[in-house]
Amino acid sequence: MKELVMDLFDLNNEIALVTGAGSGIGQRLAIGLAEAGCAVACFDLATSAGLEQTAEEIRQRGGRALTFKGDVTQADDLAEAVRRTEVELGALSVALNCAGIANAAAAEEMPLAQWERLMAINLTGVFLSCQAQARVMLPRRRGTIVNIASMSGSIVNRGILQAHYNSSKAGVIHLSKSLAMEWSDRGVRVNSISPGYTLTPMNLRPEVAEQRKVFERDTPLGRMATVDELVGPAVFLASKASSFCTGVDLVVDGGFVCW
Repeated sequence: MKELVMDLFDLNNEIALVTGAGSGIGQRLAIGLAEAGCAVACFDLATSAGLEQTAEEIRQRGGRALTFKGDVTQADDLAEAVRRTEVELGALSVALNCAGIANAAAAEEMPLAQWERLMAINLTGVFLSCQAQARVMLPRRRGTIVNIASMSGSIVNRGILQAHYNSSKAGVIHLSKSLAMEWSDRGVRVNSISPGYTLTPMNLRPEVAEQRKVFERDTPLGRMATVDELVGPAVFLASKASSFCTGVDLVVDGGFVCW
């Protein structure tokens, strides 16, 4: 029985593409998919210092990994990454879209360029990623796509001026549901994960130490998530364990949205 249960989460022989794999949540989830058995194509900007480190950690664990440098706002970059993934690793069956940015500004003062850049990466970038991935999954009638949203797509964080970020993540949640319904009868599942406050490098900077205390205070479990705690939800949605789940937004927030 134990072996049967573990088999539900087994990703051996699956081929994954992870965007935003050079840092933070994307880096940990790329490694997590490899630990579950996936061969992983890691995609991030050319300026990402951690992309090669992600691939090397996967290889040190005995896994297969490739790196691709590109921009999720560029459809051609994504199409080429998918093409090379299929040539060098095999048929793409799992996609995890983590690329995104965050910043803050008062809505009444926010420059249009700031709004447009964040939307281009966080929302259009997820759409273009899903589009490129689905174009090879749909003809085979097999694949699962997981998009990283945020609890900020469902609630508004107190004291943080992020109308653009919150809107982009709400868009990711609804985009995932919309694609799930379009592709539900064609073998491709689409879900999203909405993390709460998480200890990524951005939140570990000394200058946000006081803000971290507020995040911990406001989370019912009394702390922020570690990036390790997002691996289980990602493996679940990528594996047979979630075979009847599509259009789901899995909130991983320590209970934050309950308050």
